[in-house]
Amino acid sequence: MRHRPSPRACLLLGLLATTALAPTPVLAQAAAQGPAPADGAAVTLPPIVVQGGAETSTSEVRGFTATTSASATKTDTPLVETPQSISVVTRGQLDARNVQNLQEALAYTPGILTGLYGFSPRLDQFWIRGFDAAYFGIFRDGLRQPTGQVFAGIRTEPYGLAAINVLRGPASANYGLSSPAGLVDLVTKRPPDQPLREAELQFGNHDRYQGQFDLGGPLDEENRFSWRLTGLFRDSDTQMQAVPDDRAYIAPAFTWRPNEDTTVTFLGAYQKDKSGGSLFNYYSPATGLLDIRTADSAWNDLDMESVRAGYEIEHRVDDALTLRQNFRYAHVDANTRYVYITGLADDGNTVFRRAGQDRESLDTVSVDNQAQLRFDTGPVQHTLLAGLDYTFLDTTHIAGDGPAPDLDLVTQNYGKQHIGQPPVYARTLQQQQQIGVYLQDQIRFGGWLLTLSGRHDWLETTSRERIAGTEQDASDSAFTGRVGLSYVTDFGLAPYVSYATSFTPNTGTDWQGRLFKPTTGEQIEAGVKYQPEGLNSLVTASVFQMTQENGLIADSAHVNYRAARGEVRVRGIELEGLADLGEGLSLQIAYTYLDPEATEGTAATEGKDPSGIPNHVVSAWADYRVPDRIVPGLSLGTGVRYIGSSYRDDDNSTGRNDAVTLFDAAIRYDLGAVEPRLDGVQLAVNATNLFDRDYTTCAQGYCYEGLGQTVIGSIKYRW
Repeated sequence: MRHRPSPRACLLLGLLATTALAPTPVLAQAAAQGPAPADGAAVTLPPIVVQGGAETSTSEVRGFTATTSASATKTDTPLVETPQSISVVTRGQLDARNVQNLQEALAYTPGILTGLYGFSPRLDQFWIRGFDAAYFGIFRDGLRQPTGQVFAGIRTEPYGLAAINVLRGPASANYGLSSPAGLVDLVTKRPPDQPLREAELQFGNHDRYQGQFDLGGPLDEENRFSWRLTGLFRDSDTQMQAVPDDRAYIAPAFTWRPNEDTTVTFLGAYQKDKSGGSLFNYYSPATGLLDIRTADSAWNDLDMESVRAGYEIEHRVDDALTLRQNFRYAHVDANTRYVYITGLADDGNTVFRRAGQDRESLDTVSVDNQAQLRFDTGPVQHTLLAGLDYTFLDTTHIAGDGPAPDLDLVTQNYGKQHIGQPPVYARTLQQQQQIGVYLQDQIRFGGWLLTLSGRHDWLETTSRERIAGTEQDASDSAFTGRVGLSYVTDFGLAPYVSYATSFTPNTGTDWQGRLFKPTTGEQIEAGVKYQPEGLNSLVTASVFQMTQENGLIADSAHVNYRAARGEVRVRGIELEGLADLGEGLSLQIAYTYLDPEATEGTAATEGKDPSGIPNHVVSAWADYRVPDRIVPGLSLGTGVRYIGSSYRDDDNSTGRNDAVTLFDAAIRYDLGAVEPRLDGVQLAVNATNLFDRDYTTCAQGYCYEGLGQTVIGSIKYRW
């Protein structure tokens, strides 16, 4: 067997490689760097309100309607000119609903399904256009945020975000390894160019206590140096016994602008989470769903600790050429302890159980080098982007499984029996190294906009199972592309059509220790976007067909493992309307229609609907600042979400999940509008699932209860 470098050596090699690939002018002119201008290059803007320049992809927008994103093209491009479905969850939307996790943040976005795994503080989970996108679809600041083999990953803290960009459909032409369904790009808060001081206390049901702060501003009059420090601490129970939702989070950021042509921003974060290892209720095709929870406080913990650090460099060589490099290192440790049920006794009073444990570590290095060139060929304008990126991923998974004492359903003896640590049966070490090169040209001719993107990826994967003494190697490479055509009229209407492909090598192994084949996908989409001149609003409509092969789903026969399925095709329609109408009124409306079908699979599933995917999803939110002449300082918000019915299993044989309608609400009161001495003080109450609707979702062999009523009161002070 050939010698393999240690993970530490691989990380060092990756760092050296990225240094060699750094934009040469940036290194050569490090003493003469500063902020990029507003004409297409990224500009650091103050938090919440756009000031001193045009909106960019990192702006913190106060209202509901953003106009620009870089997630679809890696260049700051108006949403109306982007030939693919994309939504921006602004900072204003996050604040209005006081979202506590990524699922809540995405709940009002078209094409997104967040309740398939029900109430779940363990990890971020969402589906895009009928496909699971959480494992390979989470990006942060344009770099992929990898996950481990089971649970190891960095859960999203919404308080640390400036915005969330949701790109629906394949994104591999620019990003390489990503979900065929699309991606969610988390935009981290940057240092502001004006002083920022904010502190907040929150209190909620389930003994929820949370404190958070956001501080920052320039360090000198020239704004060459600026900083930001965002932090949060939470101690909270949840609706399920033995499942906490505790968190500690601290995120420093620092920006250096040595001159007017270069910006260097350092971003970091430390996070520690504690939750539950098991959340679902017992379900089997023979008995159906029973009100028997698997979580047992004697053995039910998910402890996660993570750290990430990186930088972004942007250097404007001249009016035409801009160079960028984005780098990030991340480390995650996770320890999951859980109990699962294997059967029910004939008398119905006893359930048989086993105990499991998953210990994981994850190290990853990512770097993306870009060169952006603007030029003309006669009447045709070009924005050319060339890039080279590298990702290294090293994961370790130690799995244990063993007997657990039976549960007496009469006495409900949860937490009263000793559950010992189960014996280890697998130690899996996996490494991935990926290199990708890509080229994109955004071509403008009058009102016509043609986007051409192409990329080639090379990937090496090694998996070693130490207990079994086996080793597997895999080499994959693929070309992916996208072509999109838009026509933007003078009055803001922009019809478009696009075609894109995707390539996703999968991490982890199946329950037998075998590597998964890459997931591939393709999509054709047509739509129209409308941004009326003079109105802060955006309306989009799209139709699409997406096909995915070798996608991964939860393995219902083996807890905490995934399994590959054949080909699934989804056809659908999406509608979205966003508007900041003035006079304090903001609106958000979304509708999704999905028609999923397993086109290739087993005899039992072929031609059937994949489980858990509803045909219809509707949401709407309205936020209104009451005029001061009526009630000074009062703001009201209300929302409704409808999730249609879906099949409980992939062979469509055990019935359907019921449709559910949920209501959310918010009320805010700015005390400064009544008493000037209290300027900057805001009281708020937010409620999710206002009427405490009970509902359960079953999919892929598991059943989860939905998030019940959550009420959070807060007091915020800005000064």
